[in-house]
Amino acid sequence: MFIKAAKKIRNLLNLPIKIESLEHKERLDIKNPKVLTGRLLSNFNNQFYKNINRLSEVEFQVYSQWGDDGIIQWLINKLDIKDKTFVEFGVQDYTESNTRFLLVNNNWEGLILDGSEENMQFAKNDRISNHHHLHAKCAFITKENINELLSNLPFDGELGLLSIDIDGNDYWIWKEITVVNPAIVIVEYNAIFELNPWTIPYKADWVRAYGTQRMIFYGTSLQSICDLAEEKGYYFVGCNSAGNNAYFIRKDKIGDIRPITAKEGYESAKFRESRDINGEWVSRKDRLKVIDKMEVYNTRTGVLENVKGQ
Repeated sequence: MFIKAAKKIRNLLNLPIKIESLEHKERLDIKNPKVLTGRLLSNFNNQFYKNINRLSEVEFQVYSQWGDDGIIQWLINKLDIKDKTFVEFGVQDYTESNTRFLLVNNNWEGLILDGSEENMQFAKNDRISNHHHLHAKCAFITKENINELLSNLPFDGELGLLSIDIDGNDYWIWKEITVVNPAIVIVEYNAIFELNPWTIPYKADWVRAYGTQRMIFYGTSLQSICDLAEEKGYYFVGCNSAGNNAYFIRKDKIGDIRPITAKEGYESAKFRESRDINGEWVSRKDRLKVIDKMEVYNTRTGVLENVKGQ
């Protein structure tokens, strides 16, 4: 039924959809209508959105938490990426992630890392690991071990994509990485920090504290990660509309995609993640107040300071 529907939509939109052998159907997980829909949307975006003003224009969701599947598909179609490989940190059990659709739809090879042995065992037992070149490794990532972990990749060549989402030391981890040179880097940012040059102070055993004010005190600001990207030779090209993932392209790979500033590309967080002491959701305008006086590291001055949220 879904194959017939795809052919009808293909004829209507004149899209180059190919659904061939049983092996190909299985590789695409064609029994899942979400995957087929994502493939159709990807073809549509690639054909009709040659140039865009914001990444949100090409968003769609298959396995990503927000619209990142669409953004990634559009970027890899636009860029000259020879190494079809990825690494993603902080994937939990990999049922929801930035790279799963990339693995299924484009057959890239990848390594996923998570601090939970149970999560990584789940990913290894998932049928996706049988049908695709997915490698899963249990590791609690720190700046002390990240280069060693990436020095032993199960594949050769430069990375096509690196996705960093560990709800904490994201800035410090990317700053430390020297052994890989990805074409695309996705880093989670904390929109609650607004455009202040802040990150949490580095702490190797940092774990985001759910149910407390630290639920919204984590990670790095967009400004800090954009400054770091410039140091590492990357252009900032935008954020997802949810306001949690920032996209960077290595300068030699940028092509005709327009670099933008942190101010131009900033998206506020659209999702709710914290309640007050009465159990009520914290409003957008009050989120900075919740972390008032908490200590952050100013990445431009190199000193610790307190959040001024009042």
